[in-house]
Amino acid sequence: MFMRKSRRNEAWQGVVIGKKRGMVDGSSMVFFLKVQLSDGTAKRVRVRRKLWKSLQEGDGVVKRAGEEPVKM
Repeated sequence: MFMRKSRRNEAWQGVVIGKKRGMVDGSSMVFFLKVQLSDGTAKRVRVRRKLWKSLQEGDGVVKRAGEEPVKM
């Protein structure tokens, strides 16, 4: 069994450097962004479809503690 760490209280901001989607469990589509954070590190983030479709490489994204990521 896999357990996902809660990232709800995490806060960060960065720039989209890649987009990916796939069927991880074989039945539902999931959407990921690769984000270059302001501290220089890269992070893979799962996001909702609506946000994924609205972003292009080079767009800014911000995640505030307790909220979902949003376009800057």
